[in-house]
Amino acid sequence: MLYETLKVDVSERIMTVTLNRPERLNAFNSQMMNELISVFDRADADDGVRAIIMTGEGRGFCAGADLEKGGEAFARDTSIDEHRDGGGMVSLRIYELKKPIIAAINGPAVGVGITMTLPMDIRIAANNAKIGFVFARRGIVPEACSGWFLPRIVGISQALKWVYSGKVFSAEEALHGGLISEVVAPEDLMKTARATAIEIAENTSATSVALSRQLMWTMLGADHPMESHKIESKLIRWAGRMPDSKEGVESFLEKRRPDFKMRVSKDLPEFFPWGEERKFHE
Repeated sequence: MLYETLKVDVSERIMTVTLNRPERLNAFNSQMMNELISVFDRADADDGVRAIIMTGEGRGFCAGADLEKGGEAFARDTSIDEHRDGGGMVSLRIYELKKPIIAAINGPAVGVGITMTLPMDIRIAANNAKIGFVFARRGIVPEACSGWFLPRIVGISQALKWVYSGKVFSAEEALHGGLISEVVAPEDLMKTARATAIEIAENTSATSVALSRQLMWTMLGADHPMESHKIESKLIRWAGRMPDSKEGVESFLEKRRPDFKMRVSKDLPEFFPWGEERKFHE
């Protein structure tokens, strides 16, 4: 499938999604929103994809929402009850992914350019990257479900410090604040991200990773550890009877790399997904 705002490549079972509007610093628009949702649907349906890396073309990751309309950039014609935030629709789709996803932040990532990375599993940044939750400086508010994600990732005080000020800050500050897991030289960014993705692709069960990803994310909203215990008990009972469990143990005992055969597209348990389906309109 051809995309206009993205470049997509699959090699070594890793899908690399590159935001591809370099003339606009990869600014986010409605077409990019639709194409990102489409590519994530494609990744989930393709058992040949074990991990996803997202980065930006050129010198930026994503400069935020496209402001080409000037002062009317955030004006919407939809009713206040019907309007859905586009960044939020992307974040919700990422949240539902069955494949691990890594953000390789190669340059400026501000506004939706950083909030849409919050539901990603790992964020690695080049040491020249700049990050900003700049909404208050544009007279708007955080979006892309960041009211849920950001405090859970960095804590409420750090989240509010960045959001209140709207300042643009360094990758090192992002690292110290817990937003970024690693800062590397620009020339090492994709190599570092791919090494992590390859570690997953070559050594793990696809169904184990898919279920573990959803377990960790969904349990962030649980009100008691018993909720995690309930799901884990089902999962470990189910997984222990599956071929990948047998292969995982036997390959360990035989000191060889495992050859997992189960597929995310058809081999997940019947009780997945276990959470209540959430709708924008009830």
